[in-house]
Amino acid sequence: MSDADANSDKTTVVDIWTDGACRGNPGRGGWGVVLRAQGQEKQLCGGENHTTNNRMEMTAAIQALAALKRPCRVNLTTDSQYVMKGIQEWLPNWKKRGWRTAGNQAVKNADLWQQLDALCAQHEVHWFWVRGHVGHPENELADQLANRGIDELKRG
Repeated sequence: MSDADANSDKTTVVDIWTDGACRGNPGRGGWGVVLRAQGQEKQLCGGENHTTNNRMEMTAAIQALAALKRPCRVNLTTDSQYVMKGIQEWLPNWKKRGWRTAGNQAVKNADLWQQLDALCAQHEVHWFWVRGHVGHPENELADQLANRGIDELKRG
């Protein structure tokens, strides 16, 4: 998928599926992304040595949106309740409180939430949740990519 094809403007619709994985929590983690637009597909993956599952779920969404070179209409599907609740429920209040929770604690993963928030502002993002590990083809592929990210990290 070329950047020009997938990212011409907000009339271009990009379907994205993301997943994160962690072996140990914290432990080695990976993220996977499937992007589809205009009949073409692109797959991305990566990993980190010491991380958490939630950070990898967020990193997958960040990497997916960062891969878009121009503003698009995005249908982003995740199996992470943490990402869904964070982006749809918690984020607006965290921002109002200066990245503090209702209990006046520092927001966990604020660095990633801020990146995700900034990337979402560049696109028209519609969020969808799917139950993980129940045979959804694109979610299963994103999971395989996340695990590949861990495996590639281990190989160096």
